[in-house]
Amino acid sequence: MDDHGGRVALLLEPASRATPASSKAHRWTLAAFLMVLVATWWRPIYPAEQALHHSLTALGLLSLLLVHRRRPLPYVSFLLILIFLTLHTIAARWIYSFVPYDDWTEHLFGFRTADVFGWHRNHFDRLVHAAYGLCFGPVVFRALREWRGLRARWAALLAVDVVLSTSALYELFEWAIAMTLAPGAAEAYNGQQGDMWDAHKDMTFATLGAIVGVAIAVVVAWRRSARAERAGERP
Repeated sequence: MDDHGGRVALLLEPASRATPASSKAHRWTLAAFLMVLVATWWRPIYPAEQALHHSLTALGLLSLLLVHRRRPLPYVSFLLILIFLTLHTIAARWIYSFVPYDDWTEHLFGFRTADVFGWHRNHFDRLVHAAYGLCFGPVVFRALREWRGLRARWAALLAVDVVLSTSALYELFEWAIAMTLAPGAAEAYNGQQGDMWDAHKDMTFATLGAIVGVAIAVVVAWRRSARAERAGERP
């Protein structure tokens, strides 16, 4: 099998099969995430708030490793979860509200997104919430299909529902934490930036991301199934 074929096989591997190549890819991907995590702690700008945000990073990473140890995840699911955690880790360094993406785009491309789109707030939190749905929706869909044997339509519906439900639980958790903090610290933590509908918009972006991600996963699963059927029909 050539290198391209090997990469495709790795991304489409069944959840029930663990290979040396996939195990190595898991380890390298985890190592890359850990390097990003360590790098974001270099001269922290908001150390207390960053540590508070990383309580969820620790919980998410621990859950990922425990699940993967008990039942190895396919590489693409493992990768998607770590992509989301990487975005969250980057956002946590600047407590979401102050991620300098405008400085990055100006340096790389010569324009500021705030000027182009007329934005008056930092929208990196919207990106991360959308990424949550886009990354976790397909993971849940695949798990329900391969671990629970659900039909595609039910797995897709439940995957979107899981993303929406967990997004709502997160917003409630964020509100509960904010209630224990001083007003200034609460605003810095939850990153509303003066938008009273912030939680609703965050959940909306997560749900839209899940719909897109699950739709892609459904198409990939259908193509994989069709390819397997064609292979089975060959003499």
